[in-house]
Amino acid sequence: MMKKTLTLVLAVLISVPQFAFARYNPKPGMNFFSPEQDVQLGQQNAAEVEKQMPILKDAQLNQYIQRLGQKLVAHAPQVNGVQYPFSFKIVNQKEINAFALPGGPIYVNLGTIQAADTEAQLAGVIGHEMGHVIMRHSTNQASKQMLAQAPLAVLGGKFGGGLGQLAQLGIGFGLNSVFLKYSRQAESQADLIGTDIIHDAGYDPRAMAQFFEKLESQGGSRGPQFLSDHPNPGNRAAAVSAEAASLSTIRVIALTFAPSRRRSAA
Repeated sequence: MMKKTLTLVLAVLISVPQFAFARYNPKPGMNFFSPEQDVQLGQQNAAEVEKQMPILKDAQLNQYIQRLGQKLVAHAPQVNGVQYPFSFKIVNQKEINAFALPGGPIYVNLGTIQAADTEAQLAGVIGHEMGHVIMRHSTNQASKQMLAQAPLAVLGGKFGGGLGQLAQLGIGFGLNSVFLKYSRQAESQADLIGTDIIHDAGYDPRAMAQFFEKLESQGGSRGPQFLSDHPNPGNRAAAVSAEAASLSTIRVIALTFAPSRRRSAA
């Protein structure tokens, strides 16, 4: 009986796709915006951001960041069946930082690319920002502010989500916006989603933790801007490493107990 039970367990391990194991699967928080509005807000604010920030024009580097970004997009989880139209651009600034707008626009400072020791570390930064988009952290925070400032309008369905209405409440998503500075819980969610994404894309997910540790070693009052905008949720490197170890362990189990794969490899 024990042998039959073990056989059944192994059969389940083999039949279930690798990505189904040890998957961090949080639920997005309260949100009065639709995913389509996230995309619209992101595109509108991206136009404003790019008027104010020095976007790098280097064709080779732009092709590189697009290629890397799309490689990660291919492994981005869909929440409630939504796939956002991610885009990736480089900001010609030496400071180490990156940020995402609602619905998909992601910006990475040139200084971040230069600071990364490996492509996996850079992929970790981008995967983290994708996590913010997927979890809709910006519009989640905006929704909380809307509920606090105009509860009757929101609950009465009188809020349409337009930029004019947002401006009346002092809500924006552009540069220096409070909605680009997330809570520690949001940072933790983005960390773990990013870990899963880069793992599935074929990178060592521990690289994300390594990059964060590198930035933290440069701490103090003059530490990297990335840490100021992305506060450590507590034991950040340890949590990322634990998620990475969990994913790697399941992968080893799945490959070890998949004889059909071993035969095909031979």
